[in-house]
Amino acid sequence: MTRNRHRWWHTVVGVVLTALMLFPVYWMFNVSLTRTQNMRANPPHWFPREPTADGYVAALGEQLPALGTSLFIGLGCVVLTLAIGLPAGYSLARLRPRGAGTLSFLLLVAQMIPAVVMAMGFYAIYIRLGVLNTVWGLIVADSTIAVPFAVLLFRAFMAGIPGELTAAAQIDGAGAWRTFRSVVLPLSRNSIITVSLFAFLWAWSDFVFASTLNRSSDTVPITLGIFRYIGNNTTQWNSIMATAVIASVPAAFLLVIAQRYVAAGVTAGAVKD
Repeated sequence: MTRNRHRWWHTVVGVVLTALMLFPVYWMFNVSLTRTQNMRANPPHWFPREPTADGYVAALGEQLPALGTSLFIGLGCVVLTLAIGLPAGYSLARLRPRGAGTLSFLLLVAQMIPAVVMAMGFYAIYIRLGVLNTVWGLIVADSTIAVPFAVLLFRAFMAGIPGELTAAAQIDGAGAWRTFRSVVLPLSRNSIITVSLFAFLWAWSDFVFASTLNRSSDTVPITLGIFRYIGNNTTQWNSIMATAVIASVPAAFLLVIAQRYVAAGVTAGAVKD
């Protein structure tokens, strides 16, 4: 009886905490359907009165190019992150080059550097290279956030792959590259999906790099598209929130689809042979 009572309280606490965390999502949806003249209601309306779809009409009419740009940047960030992170993680885990421990420490330190500091450094470099206000420059900048995480996760995962598998491939005459491509990559599916998801979401939600390195471009990501609704005299809150709702759909969809792979990929490196 006591055990059931404890479980009941656990459920209540879990529901309350979940409701608190999801309340901003509900409020975003509520404001997206609220008319401009009802924004300053006191007390605020908990449900949209006289709901309107004007915000969604404006978002779909004006922000589709920005959504396409963010999608391209996100996919480019994933490709670049995997292209660097996979071989680097394999090298640190299996080939064990000299200075591997120092490099892993530096990758941890790199994750602690604030994005705004990196953005200012990129700004100075991009001016000299002539790649300021370009999509390709944003892909490279966003990848610098994802690559250290990718290398460390791939290293932890690949270090846990049984050595007998790679040894058997080497006995059959496979070199380091063939072993990596034919043995390690197929076994690293969960970690690859995990890194791809995080890299995409970081690029999709980036505002610091976008506002610093791509602010004057005609091709902007969705975060800057939302920011442009904010003016000195008027702020189109229903359009802002409608765009935010639309932009949240791909991220939520990917999280639901990849949830079990992410759970397996993040915890895979915790157990080693």
